[in-house]
This record gives sequence, C-alpha cells and structure tokens, in this order.
Amino acid sequence: MESFWEYLQNLTDAQSIISRGGFYLLLIVVFAETGLFFGFFLPGDYLLFMAGLLCAAGKVDVSITTLVLSLIGAGILGNFTGYWFGYRTGPVLFNKNDSLFFKKRYVVLASEFYNKHGGMALILGRFFPIVRTFAPIFAGVVKVDIRKFSIYNLIGSVTWVCVFTLSGFFLGRRFPQLKDYLQYIILGLIVVTTIPLVIAYLKKKFTEKGE
Repeated sequence: MESFWEYLQNLTDAQSIISRGGFYLLLIVVFAETGLFFGFFLPGDYLLFMAGLLCAAGKVDVSITTLVLSLIGAGILGNFTGYWFGYRTGPVLFNKNDSLFFKKRYVVLASEFYNKHGGMALILGRFFPIVRTFAPIFAGVVKVDIRKFSIYNLIGSVTWVCVFTLSGFFLGRRFPQLKDYLQYIILGLIVVTTIPLVIAYLKKKFTEKGE
C-alpha cells in the first residue's frame, strides 16, 4: 500500500511534470490519449484537473484561456488522428494480435459502447478511460460521416476539457491547499471514471453466463 501511495505521489508531483515538459507535455499527452491506440494508459482526466489546479497556482506559464483552448485543440486533433487511423486500417484492426501497446478487447469495448450510444459515444466516451482512446478509432473503422464526426469531436473535446480543467482551476482558486492532497483527488477520479467500465464488464459477464 505504501508503494502505491508513493506511485501516486510521483504521478502528481507538479514540479516534476512541469520540469519535464510543462505546458507542451500536457498537450502531447492529451493528443496521444485521444487518438493514438497506445495512449489508452495515459492519465487524461486527472492530468486535465491537475493542469487547471497548477494554472490557478501560477505553476503553468500560460493563462487559463490559452491552456483550455490549447487542450481542446489537442483533443480535437487527437480524435481526428484516431479516426484517420481507424479509417485506414478498417476491420483488420479487430484481427490484430495483442501486444504491449495494443489490446484487441479495448477495441471491442469501444465498439460496443459506440453501438449502444451511437454518435454520442464520441462525447460520452471522453469521460471514460480506454473508450476515449478507441471510440474515434472505431468511428473511423465504420466510416462515420466526417461532418458528423467533426461536430461530435468538437463538442466532446470542449466538454471534457472544460469540465476537468476549469474544475481544477476554480477549485484551486477557492481552495489553494488542494494542491497538497492531489493523490487523494486523483484516486477519487480514477475510481469515479472506472466504475462505469467495471459495471459494463460485469453486466456483460452475467449476460454471457445467462445465455
């Protein structure tokens, strides 16, 4: 348990993240997690929250407006990249062997989520780990109309970035001491965003057993 908390502490070390790339590292992470199939493990939600918190504390060298607009842009470009990748690879992606950076079950998970929610999956999926990485890729596989995809992409990126980044920013302004409890906040975000995926997984298992 102690090593787990140490891992969280290292993950939330604001000074370390800033020194290793700061603002530009945030953009790269958001871009990778929202469109590159190997980016599913990246800490999107809580990194956005932390970015807002750090901005409120004056530890990010850009204004909150620049930060939010840039993160939205990175999220949009990431999804377009994922769509293009899925469009080019097509159904072949479902036959790709598992590797360290690719898990076929994640594509299946995203496809089931998309089939259930339709185009809204590209908006709702932003708030769920793994789904936000593979949903745009699957949209490309099934060749969703690019105009519809662009609208969902824009709405999804704006909503996702604003919810987490601005929450961190305004909470950081109101409660500056929050930066001392980042590991607890991040653990809470991980639990909240993972619960729906666990529920969906369990429902699928129970359904399979009942058949």
